[in-house]
Amino acid sequence: MKDIGALMKQAGAMQAKLKAAQERLSASSVTGQSGAGLVTLTLSGSGDLLSIAIDDSLMQPGDSEILQDLILAAHKTARQRLEALQAELMRDAAGPLANMPGFPGLGV
Repeated sequence: MKDIGALMKQAGAMQAKLKAAQERLSASSVTGQSGAGLVTLTLSGSGDLLSIAIDDSLMQPGDSEILQDLILAAHKTARQRLEALQAELMRDAAGPLANMPGFPGLGV
């Protein structure tokens, strides 16, 4: 039964690591840019939109469609970075168990 005790101890340690990884993710933020930096936005670790910065040159009449496309592109980039950060933190916390089929926590 020593093996079960050791397994339970490892499971408890992994749970603590996963919790710490989730806390690091919550405290993190990522940015996405588009249009060579004309639009920049920041997402929190939970995916909430924190800020948008738009270059004044895009604030011209008739440019709204371009601006909309750039905002969407910047958001997509930031979201991909957030998903990559979450996957990395969860893999680091779970160690070899992260390769198990159905491992939780890899989706935002």
